[in-house]
Amino acid sequence: MKQMQRLESLGLFDARVPRYTSYPTAPVFTTQTGSPFQQEQLSGLDPAQPVSVYVHIPFCERLCWFCACRTQGTKTLGPVESYLDTLESELALMRNILPQGIRMGRLHWGGGTPTILPPDMIHRLAKAVKAVIPPTDDWEFSVEIDPTMVDRAKIAALADEGMNRASIGIQDFDPLVQASIGRIQPFDVTRTCVNDLRDAGIRSLNADLVYGLPHQTEARLVDTVHKVLELAPDRIALFGYAHVPWMSKRQKLIDELALPGERARYGLAETAAELFTDAGFAAIGIDHFARSDDELCRAARSGRLRRNFQGYTADDCPVLIGLGASSISRLPGGYVQNASATAAYAQRIAAGELAGSRGHVLSEDDRLRARAIEMLMCDLTLNIPALSSEFGPAADRLQPIHRQVAARFDEFVSLDDDTLSIRHEGKPLTRIIASAYDAYSDVGAVYSQAS
Repeated sequence: MKQMQRLESLGLFDARVPRYTSYPTAPVFTTQTGSPFQQEQLSGLDPAQPVSVYVHIPFCERLCWFCACRTQGTKTLGPVESYLDTLESELALMRNILPQGIRMGRLHWGGGTPTILPPDMIHRLAKAVKAVIPPTDDWEFSVEIDPTMVDRAKIAALADEGMNRASIGIQDFDPLVQASIGRIQPFDVTRTCVNDLRDAGIRSLNADLVYGLPHQTEARLVDTVHKVLELAPDRIALFGYAHVPWMSKRQKLIDELALPGERARYGLAETAAELFTDAGFAAIGIDHFARSDDELCRAARSGRLRRNFQGYTADDCPVLIGLGASSISRLPGGYVQNASATAAYAQRIAAGELAGSRGHVLSEDDRLRARAIEMLMCDLTLNIPALSSEFGPAADRLQPIHRQVAARFDEFVSLDDDTLSIRHEGKPLTRIIASAYDAYSDVGAVYSQAS
């Protein structure tokens, strides 16, 4: 009880801080950095370094109420086909900009619902991307899959194009919880999807769950976890629901009175985490779990774990090229986000220019703080000598922050000459601790709660 009170006093239940899938975070981006910077950075890439590619498919047949992603509903494939035309035009622009010989080490399709694409469009899009940025021999191709929007023909098309990792959205299997978030997804449908993926040779399967949903109780979540374990995924992402109706209007359909209280929400996360670790999964970072033979677990053990816009990853490509509306590119000199609205994105591409509309040019201080935050988020340990080796005397600028963190979080961290480590009992405070290294914390953005 005393430890819980101390966690609460440090902001666990009321602090709103970034998830730090990038640093600086997207609210810091400005329109002063856009397509000219994007073109300059892409043209200067080193062809000897494979890149990651992210393709955003913003369409859904149904709009789940809990989701705050950039998506739009459609009941026909007309808008989707038009969007593919624009993606192909964007790739044509890229072909004229990228250095010859550039290769793709990773490809990820996210959404929205990428599996809204029928087989012919899956082949069309995959071939268009590979024609401009050919894959390396050991590339990884991952796709976000809605089990209610996929069949064997779509899975076969994705597998034919090289998909070797799939991420299925589950959220919660309880019928009442599903009804309260506008996402009906029976367990049998999900199990059929998983079986079809395994039959197609998919070697790595991730399952996304969400805690803190309306009507979610410990008993209901425990039942969901047991069902997830029946599906035998290789990785699990356990995200906290971010209730931000001022950003995502569809969340106004959710009954706020049905949301679990702060302590109940925290208890849900702790219960699920304990069940997954008891089942043999290793805890990865703050909210992921993986089997011991999974690449994510190996990356965590060897210090190669990284964090990007999709969460924790073993992706070691230094550059991420974002394609499609609202997608973000991570380039050597900084970040660029394409125009968020589909119409604005299409208009820019039709005008023969790249779609970058806002971004941020990285300073050396940004890079230093970004690496420190990533260490904490991935390893729960900040390696001080490693920072000094990479950034030289500039790393000493963080020394006062190390001491401030050690003093403020006291029993939940330890500090010596080599490391600032977050103890196990302090893990729930990781995002709050990381925010101490954020030079833009006063930007005025409203982030999700820390718990």
